[in-house]
Amino acid sequence: MAKATKFEEMNGFPRETISLANWRTRPYSFWSFRNVAEMVRSARIHTAHPAPLPAAVENPDLLARPAAAGARTTVAELLAQSQADSFLLSKNGRIIAEWHAENVDRSDPHLIFSISKSITALIAGILQDQGLLDPETPVGDLVPEARNSAYADATVQHLLDMRVSLDFDESYLSEEDYARYRRAMSWNPPSGKGEDEAMLSFLCSLKKAEGPHGTDHCYLSPNSDMLGIVLERVSGERFPDLCSRLLWQPLGASADAFITVDPEGAPRTAGGVSCRPHDLLALGQMLIDGGCANGNRIVSQRWIADMQTGGDEDVWARGTQADFLATGRYRNNWYQVGAKSNAFLAAGIHGQFLYCDPDTSTAIVCTSSQHEPQTDTIDQPLLAMFARLSAEV
Repeated sequence: MAKATKFEEMNGFPRETISLANWRTRPYSFWSFRNVAEMVRSARIHTAHPAPLPAAVENPDLLARPAAAGARTTVAELLAQSQADSFLLSKNGRIIAEWHAENVDRSDPHLIFSISKSITALIAGILQDQGLLDPETPVGDLVPEARNSAYADATVQHLLDMRVSLDFDESYLSEEDYARYRRAMSWNPPSGKGEDEAMLSFLCSLKKAEGPHGTDHCYLSPNSDMLGIVLERVSGERFPDLCSRLLWQPLGASADAFITVDPEGAPRTAGGVSCRPHDLLALGQMLIDGGCANGNRIVSQRWIADMQTGGDEDVWARGTQADFLATGRYRNNWYQVGAKSNAFLAAGIHGQFLYCDPDTSTAIVCTSSQHEPQTDTIDQPLLAMFARLSAEV
């Protein structure tokens, strides 16, 4: 009997059992979400000066707090129960708590899924302020290949606000629309029929749903992949290089990030970014600090104000995600908590969160490898815990 490898001893399975058919399910996702570049071809988003992480901040008192008022479950227990991999909390730019699951290397990049959309929107905002992008421009004017698709007369702002009329089913476990989409992005095995498309071809094949663009909020990930292609066209740069120059280097990120790409090099700007949780936390703090980091103006105050206040509560309430945030809004690929809170957040499936509260100068990052793409019984307690910690710590 062959001796188990160190990989198998640490992860509970041999490396050769992970494939494109299972890498997003437990137990494999616990490893693969921190090693995506080994699963899917990826481009590098360079930082300016790679640096080791500071010493971990242990805060057993915070982790032992009840996760909710009157609850027996502690913060640490809720994180473990929700299959979280890493958790960071900062106040006024200083990390005050850090937690990692057993066998997680805190320096590993982690796939952040749809938080990628929010990062892509930051790049769009920077280009808008530079005069290179008018959000009211129809996509078909910027991407001629899309002129026979649903995107022909959708504006860039429609992409940013998820208000595109698109005949597409955002069902993550679908064997039809979503499986075809994931083959186009190289996240699923090829179909074997020789008919698989690359990303741009797939996006340009999508047709308009009933009704005009700009009505209700309808969360559909292809919109953000089309946004990435738009940004490449108006800037003349590949998205990884653009993101490096405009965001990752000025932010002072401690390590390179990565983004998955399709066979033609098209970036998966809807969900393919991997980065260190600490660098994601720094991004949140930059937004809390009015768009500045390390003495650099990265994002304009105008854009941040629009992101925080520009969403429409009625449009959200009629949309496809109303159950996610009861009083929420959505603007420029960021969620606003709404009601009496000025908090905003970015989120991704399988338990990825960046929660920012400017009123208390709190930033929270939670990365996870949950088995299911989306589970309200897990997401809602985590969101409630973030709000409580933000207010009370």
